[in-house]
Amino acid sequence: MKKALFVRFLILVSLVLLATCGIFAQHTASPKPRSQEFSENDGVPVLAKHLPDWENARNSAAYILNPADLRKSLGERPVFDLIDFTGGTEAVTAPYPPGKLLIIEYTTPQASVDADNKIKQRLTEIGQNPPIFYRRVGNYNTFVFDGTDEAAANVLLDQVKYEKDIQWLGTDPFAFKRAERAFVKAAADLFTSTTLAIVGGLGLSVIAGIIVGFVFFFIRNHKRATMVAFSDAGGMTRLNLDGLTPQTLPDRLLED
Repeated sequence: MKKALFVRFLILVSLVLLATCGIFAQHTASPKPRSQEFSENDGVPVLAKHLPDWENARNSAAYILNPADLRKSLGERPVFDLIDFTGGTEAVTAPYPPGKLLIIEYTTPQASVDADNKIKQRLTEIGQNPPIFYRRVGNYNTFVFDGTDEAAANVLLDQVKYEKDIQWLGTDPFAFKRAERAFVKAAADLFTSTTLAIVGGLGLSVIAGIIVGFVFFFIRNHKRATMVAFSDAGGMTRLNLDGLTPQTLPDRLLED
């Protein structure tokens, strides 16, 4: 009898331990979603502040961390089944005159690219009735729902900026590569500017020489045209022994 009770006690303890381990493993494997970043000043998620005209849109904005809240805010949409909120994905939505804007931020560029490919394929399959305007901006996958003006929707999407700053806790492993790339670029720019300066200087010198030569020969020819007779002595006075030089006009003679 005592042995049977002891066995039942061991079985009960084992079941309690298994249940406890299962609950712990479930909470460990599926942590509660949380925002990737909060503002240090007011505690507002940084993603929400990337909404266009954030100060005016904040009262009507909705911060989303799971599919249920997504459908609650925007209703059922044909692309919502492609959005996976596991791993820290978050979203924010707010209404604007061109339509309802939705910004989804993934934790990695690869996750954003994978979602981008799936979303584009789905939009191609379902067509644009009703129209859904979509664009990927950095790690943001952005939508405009319930809009009819594509130009206005694009203007709204243009205002969404992906801004992230990466700070290394230790030495930046890419600092040398950036410095090398900057040096090569500066050397190439210096070589190009020097070459252009030399070629430009030579070109200007040639053009200036042509202009000066043209002016010089024009003036010289003009002087020759005004001379009574050409002299190979440079215009010096020569004796008229051969009778080839015309008689000097009286008004050209010096008076006594």
